[in-house]
Amino acid sequence: MSDNKAKKAESKPASKYPVNMTETPFPMRGDLAKREPNWVKQWQDKKIYQRIRKAAAGRPKFILHDGPPYANGDIHLGHAVNKILKDIVVKSRTLAGFDAPYVPGWDCHGMPIEIQIEKLYGKNLPTAEVLTKARAYALEQIDKQRAGFIRLGVLGEWDNPYMTMAHGNEADELRALGKLLEKGYVYRGLKPVNWCFDCGSALAEAEVEYQDKRDPAIDVGFPFAEQDKLAAAFGLDKLPGERGFIVIWTTTPWTIPSNQALNVHPEVTYALVQTNRDGDMLIVAADLVEACLQRYKLEGSVVATTTGAKLENIRFKHPLHARDAFYDRYSPVYLADYVTTESGTGVVHSAPAYGLDDFISCRKHGMKDDEILTPVMGDGKYVPSLPLFGGMTIWEASKPICEALREAAALFELKMFDHSYMHCWRHKTPIVYRATSQWFAGMDLQPIDGGPTLRETALEGIAATKFFPDWGQARLHGMIANRPDWTLSRQRQWGVPMAFFIHKETGELHPRTPELLEEVARRIEAGGIDAWLALDPAELLGEDAAIYMKNKDTLDVWFDSGTTHQTVLRGSHQEQSAFPADLYLEGSDQHRGWFHSSLLTSSMLNGQPPYKALLTHGFTVDGEGKKMSKSLGNTLAPDKISNSLGADILRLWIASTDYTGELSISEEILKRVTESYRRLRNTLRFLLANTSDFDPKTNAVAIDELLETDRYALANLAVLQSAVEQHYENYEFHPVVSKLQNYCSEDLGGFYLDILKDRLYTTAVDSKARRSAQTALWHITQSLLRMLAPVLTFTAEEAWASFAGTEAYAASDETIYTQTWWQLPAIADSEALLAKYAVILAVRADVTKRLEDLRASGAIGSSLQAELEIKASGDKYRLLASLEDDLKFVFITSLAKAVEVAAEADEAVNVAASNDAKCERCWHYRADVGSHADHPTLCGRCHSNLFGAGEPRKYA
Repeated sequence: MSDNKAKKAESKPASKYPVNMTETPFPMRGDLAKREPNWVKQWQDKKIYQRIRKAAAGRPKFILHDGPPYANGDIHLGHAVNKILKDIVVKSRTLAGFDAPYVPGWDCHGMPIEIQIEKLYGKNLPTAEVLTKARAYALEQIDKQRAGFIRLGVLGEWDNPYMTMAHGNEADELRALGKLLEKGYVYRGLKPVNWCFDCGSALAEAEVEYQDKRDPAIDVGFPFAEQDKLAAAFGLDKLPGERGFIVIWTTTPWTIPSNQALNVHPEVTYALVQTNRDGDMLIVAADLVEACLQRYKLEGSVVATTTGAKLENIRFKHPLHARDAFYDRYSPVYLADYVTTESGTGVVHSAPAYGLDDFISCRKHGMKDDEILTPVMGDGKYVPSLPLFGGMTIWEASKPICEALREAAALFELKMFDHSYMHCWRHKTPIVYRATSQWFAGMDLQPIDGGPTLRETALEGIAATKFFPDWGQARLHGMIANRPDWTLSRQRQWGVPMAFFIHKETGELHPRTPELLEEVARRIEAGGIDAWLALDPAELLGEDAAIYMKNKDTLDVWFDSGTTHQTVLRGSHQEQSAFPADLYLEGSDQHRGWFHSSLLTSSMLNGQPPYKALLTHGFTVDGEGKKMSKSLGNTLAPDKISNSLGADILRLWIASTDYTGELSISEEILKRVTESYRRLRNTLRFLLANTSDFDPKTNAVAIDELLETDRYALANLAVLQSAVEQHYENYEFHPVVSKLQNYCSEDLGGFYLDILKDRLYTTAVDSKARRSAQTALWHITQSLLRMLAPVLTFTAEEAWASFAGTEAYAASDETIYTQTWWQLPAIADSEALLAKYAVILAVRADVTKRLEDLRASGAIGSSLQAELEIKASGDKYRLLASLEDDLKFVFITSLAKAVEVAAEADEAVNVAASNDAKCERCWHYRADVGSHADHPTLCGRCHSNLFGAGEPRKYA
């Protein structure tokens, strides 16, 4: 009897021959959007998270360390994906028998909050006020985000999260910096760093993105200065003329005033070309002569060639040497492997303050920090004292620089050029490399103990880490293998101070720095980072205060979150944690963000990664695969989804999507997810209703006495549960969902529950046949609820409250999340049963098709009107015949018999409509309907089930 038919039956006047239709308070409609908030409140009131901790105490620990979202703005779908995936991991590990606490965290310092404070209260606030307002703002944001995360059904230590701005964490972060300094990883130096003029600060690698930019690409000539040396390099007695230029190509005209060298590749062939421009000679790469002459609209011929190596140290004049004494200087040629001949001229100009390769090259050739020209200020303007261009922004100066070069006859070509260029991820404005004095963690410095370098330790750590998905390993390896030194310092206010005292003249650190850092850390522990701002150096330095100044830099916020393995796992939350964490789980952008900074800090502090495994997920896109963005209007807010469909629908969408790639979401996709949720809920409702009058203590049937189909159902479930447990362990959630959906619709809905309905509804209430079915259903429900619980967090909790029974519910401390995977009873002949029913299911598929044809032709109404004869040979016959009279229940026909034939070729399925009467109660067509005069509408088996000893059921 289907549920629909059952409903119709219920709406009719009560039959005098009722069937066993049991009820459940678990409603058909989830009404999730309305009812979930009550569960949220209940979980908080009952302190469910603490109850889980109590139940899990003493189990082996599993630590997922939360990567902190930034405390700014409402939560979006990316946040929801991240937090729900973490919750699924934590809940599934808890079910797997671990003590898996979850301490959520927030990243609190840094630029975006500082910008918000500026927007709200204007610029130029005193720093002390900025800090107070920033702290209050961050707390406000945390409260909003926390409410959003809790609404998603995420269980955790919400009343005691970690915050990078907690005073103890700020102090421990400073202590961590002190340790790195003592170990010899940290140094101060002039170096080009990614610099944003809008931020007025250095940027971390992870804060740089690329966008297209239009720039003037220029070919600039540097005049010959050492003609004799050049002639010798080209193997000539003398040059064929007086005037000549070595030509460079660049897309950053603003760097020309800072030029200090030229670079050529030692192995590239360079040509000396005589041209028809007043007989001027040019030097460019031999392979590019033709392209260059064409570009400059000149004609010319190659006079001689040489290799780059022979040009080393020959000097050329600055193109603007005649305009001002400042430019009247020489640019020597240095050899550099990074020069290519793919485009341009094969010669690269070197402004060491504004390019990393240039900087390294000039330093290698003996240039000192104080010799490097740094005319660009932090706001993007040239210093006022720069001749010709002082006070202009570098972008404004492009035109006047090109004009000056043209006047000096040094500009050979100017063309606008579109290229991919570095931009600030916050301001979306172009950034530059800019040499400033910063603090760095050296990737290739030998630490004081003589051990491996930071790069070596980190790469070794990556090799020892497990990655989900595994391509993450190569990605992180590539980033660490090639990254420059880490710029630790920022020029901000709202951040943990690099609390050093620096000698006013020498720039050296105070000799008592380690001890002073501890002093400052103690003050920060008591009063937060404001304590450093308020500190009078004389309190700690005495007379030395006059010759030392407080360092104004703050730490990169990636250092804040990157040291949480120290400040949180081994600091503020060490009771709830362990080091290293079992898992870090974030979006795939964190290979260059949090995974990266955590790896580097832990490699320096602990010589190993802070995690055993890394899991990454993709980003959300709309149904057409477009990135979600407010400007496209294709965003879906998590709270909107929760308030219209329910958080469990959002969770089911996340779990059923392969998170290793992009996660597509749209109204249409959510509709489909809602459909599949309904199917799962209906299955649960059927299970709950049909076990509602079952008490395992008094009604359970011994496992070896269960009917065969019940034993098969449990054997089949054991295979599923084992696969599901394995998937959860490997953090594979979409196969869990598809297997459970398939199980509910095919294994249960399409077979087992379908054939069980007759036994559940028509056999005597307390008969062994019915109690055997309920025993199996009880185990199935125990197992299924646990397998669904990590994903459908509210639904599983609601079902558990209906299902567990007073005693078990109390023993579970009123939550399913104190439980572990259900221990299914062992089925002695499970292998044989699985093999047998695989054959039966194949036959059943064939039979069903035949019945459908018959129904379509109008010969029968329901399958119960059919009589079935299955001709089978050999093992197949023996297998079908072994079900004896119960064979009909497997096919849901009123009559079914197996007939043996000699060979497979003779096998057939014959179906005919029954000529017998239909039983009013069980709807079977049987010859014995009316055989009891006092109950003329009943068949013999219903009479026996209601008034006699009950029908014997052996198999189905």
